Amino acid sequence: MKRVFSLTFICLFLVAATATGVTFRAGDLILNADGGFTPTALPKYHDAPISLHGGGRLSTESGALPPVVKTIEIEFDRHGHVETSGLPTCHASQLQSTTVPAARRKCPGAIVGKGFGRAIVTFPEQKPIPVSSPITLFNGPTLHGDPTILAHAYTTVPVPTTFVVPIVIERIHKGVYGYRTIAQIPKIAGGAGHPIAGHLKVARTWTYKGQKHSYINARCETGHLQALAGVTFGDGTVLHGTFLKKCTVRE
Repeated sequence: MKRVFSLTFICLFLVAATATGVTFRAGDLILNADGGFTPTALPKYHDAPISLHGGGRLSTESGALPPVVKTIEIEFDRHGHVETSGLPTCHASQLQSTTVPAARRKCPGAIVGKGFGRAIVTFPEQKPIPVSSPITLFNGPTLHGDPTILAHAYTTVPVPTTFVVPIVIERIHKGVYGYRTIAQIPKIAGGAGHPIAGHLKVARTWTYKGQKHSYINARCETGHLQALAGVTFGDGTVLHGTFLKKCTVRE
């Protein structure tokens, strides 16, 4: 049976400047999250470069492992855009069967973000095994005109395994939201792995034909930027939350 919990995360970004994050609960689940963007002073009528950062940690009130994460869907504020002109691309075939250092050597010019992920693997009659991996985000080839990201990770439990997750940055028309990404989280250790924590920073600038470009860009037209996040778990639980952070207008 699907359980849907609506959580409003507005406080998260309103206090981000003075606190490391906030805690939310939904049933037995506990989510500690933080994040934001810089700079927060932006033009009102045209986009300027920004970097995004965010992360979270899952746990439970009972002490049991949280259910397995299946998908993460995020809708982004329409007051911005992703720029890829002149940015190198990386293909999934280049990243297959690669460790983290090898993947980064394969497509160094296509890297648009980095982070880290942690999980707990549980096998019958064995103690839980912690696993972790750096995460690398690569600019992928466009799909039907939309930019894509290839998220890469590598683990050695129970055997060496490379994960390459394609993510489409889809343009949508949904009120304040103009972009959507859906990440299908791969099974870790054949489904025995429970993701419990992760963080990412997305930022990339480059020069193309004599002009400077930034991967993520935004403007402060309404006094804030916001995103809508949804996480679906293997037991049918769905968490929804609205992220909101104030911005200021710069001349």
